[in-house]
Amino acid sequence: MAKSKSHDRAAPADAASSVGPPIGTAAGSKPPEGVRRPKRSAKEYEGELSKLHVELVKLQRHLIAKGARVLVILEGRDSAGKDGTIKRLTEHMSPRETRVHAPGKPSDRQETEWYFQRFVPFLPAAQEFVIFNRSWYNRAGVERVMDFATDREVEDFLDMVVPFEEMLVRDGIELRKFYLDISKSEQRKRLSARRKDPLKQWKLSPVDEAAQANWKPYSDARDAMFKRTTHPLAPWRVLKADVKKTARLEMIRDLLESFSYKGKDKKLTAPDRAIVFPWSQTAHERDMIAH
Repeated sequence: MAKSKSHDRAAPADAASSVGPPIGTAAGSKPPEGVRRPKRSAKEYEGELSKLHVELVKLQRHLIAKGARVLVILEGRDSAGKDGTIKRLTEHMSPRETRVHAPGKPSDRQETEWYFQRFVPFLPAAQEFVIFNRSWYNRAGVERVMDFATDREVEDFLDMVVPFEEMLVRDGIELRKFYLDISKSEQRKRLSARRKDPLKQWKLSPVDEAAQANWKPYSDARDAMFKRTTHPLAPWRVLKADVKKTARLEMIRDLLESFSYKGKDKKLTAPDRAIVFPWSQTAHERDMIAH
């Protein structure tokens, strides 16, 4: 499918989120330092994860009591660790109020619908905590790179997604967006391990096999997505995910920090801002994101 050049709009000014605590950084400023943690042993990792699971239970009890609606979006390159992160995040959460949605290939009917229509039925109702393992941002990433969408369809998506998300947040949905970022060498290693592990080969697809060859196009698509779709009501949080266990812990901390709830352990939930941080042009220019 032929592709024409599209011109990305200028990025919005870096801004603090109006949902949860301020996490943005002013243009030209240094990203927040946060808490820095040393390398952990396996035992220390399990201990920290267990404590964070207790915090997640506290948070979910609060959300259920308040009738809150939560949507967490996880995006990232192939093999970035989304499945493992979701598994640890939801391990001790209520199965009745917790749902994970992983969008598949659209049906013939969905191909004729308004693009966002296929996602609306999976949005959270009161008391629900929903995680999207990939989301409508497929259009800005894999569909753009693999020519599954036209340039016009991609441009229309980038024009519509911020108003769409603003509508969701203003209606009361608590929206959090995480992008799991890994290096090219780490992705190569993980894809190779998948090919050798019979229990992980189900994860391989033609798209995965093309991931390394398309590294630069994916980087360009990601950067354009960040510039066009981060906004005060739903800023992007970048999670450096080369070290899986560290990434899982810091993602959970950042998520917990973004909510207020009774009995919160503020020291435990303070994230390491060298690992998880709000996207900004400053972070991009300082090479804090893999290229």
